[in-house]
Amino acid sequence: MKAETNARSSYNNLIYTAFIIGAVTIALVFPGPFTQIGDFPLKKLIVPLLQIIMLGMGTTMSIKDFEGVIQQPRAVLVGVVCHFIIMPLLGYTLANTFNFPPEIAAGVVLIGCSPSGLASNVMCFIAKANVPLSITVTTISTLLAPFLMPALMKLLAGQFIEISFTKMMLEIIQIVILPVIVGLALNRIFHKSAVVINRIMPLISMGGIVLIVAIITAAGRDSLLTVGWTLAFCVLIHNLTGFTLGYWSARLFGMDEQSCRTVAIEVGLQNGGLASGIAVQMGKVATVGLAPALFGPIMNTTGSLLATYWSQRPPKEVSQPSTSPQTV
Repeated sequence: MKAETNARSSYNNLIYTAFIIGAVTIALVFPGPFTQIGDFPLKKLIVPLLQIIMLGMGTTMSIKDFEGVIQQPRAVLVGVVCHFIIMPLLGYTLANTFNFPPEIAAGVVLIGCSPSGLASNVMCFIAKANVPLSITVTTISTLLAPFLMPALMKLLAGQFIEISFTKMMLEIIQIVILPVIVGLALNRIFHKSAVVINRIMPLISMGGIVLIVAIITAAGRDSLLTVGWTLAFCVLIHNLTGFTLGYWSARLFGMDEQSCRTVAIEVGLQNGGLASGIAVQMGKVATVGLAPALFGPIMNTTGSLLATYWSQRPPKEVSQPSTSPQTV
């Protein structure tokens, strides 16, 4: 039964990745339908869609998700600290190395400063990693985002574009924290319907992310055609190096194999949707939003391959029972 669930999760994740890649391809070839409908610019949908996605995350969460902080405080600390040190510094280094135009470089830093990707819990489940730890690190990094993202962007991307700490913090609270709180409340109030909600919201979230990627790709088509392959290569290096440094950093701290896999995935996968929303709020979705838009399909492809590779190599030691992930 567990093998069937594992295979189904892997298959669903590959389909999701294929949809994202398809959305990018279609938006590049036919940008018009994803740019605006009549007089309405579709980029205005990005923030509301993100709020729905974060609401969905909230509906799948409960107080139990925070038990990992008590049960595995050291592992949670390592996961969160590695995430917010490795990826921002990698983004800053790559942005300077590739010598991109300032706003595109700022986008590379922005995706590096984002919290863990929402798909990380599913990836950890497939990879036979420490799922409770994954859920906790994703949750904590998301809740810390309103404070750490603006601070890191001010520090690392201030040389590329002007960053307002307070404005960005309030935008992230609006996009992330408030919808998550509402989702938590709905989960508690309609607890008996939680099973139905947990089946519907992930599908809505996946559809929302696919549409967001298509809109950003269409909006930034001209810039992508100029720096597309170079930026994609940069993003691929960012993602793969995140996996590698995350894994070996956890090893350095003496963590078990399951937890090392978890930290690798939590570090390497970013919340590209949130980064895209911030780019929209900046009014720079066609430039700052490009790296987050590319990071999504790339990280889902590499993450799926890595998770599938690890799924065929069960860890010898087991630190936590692998439970089914609750978030997208």
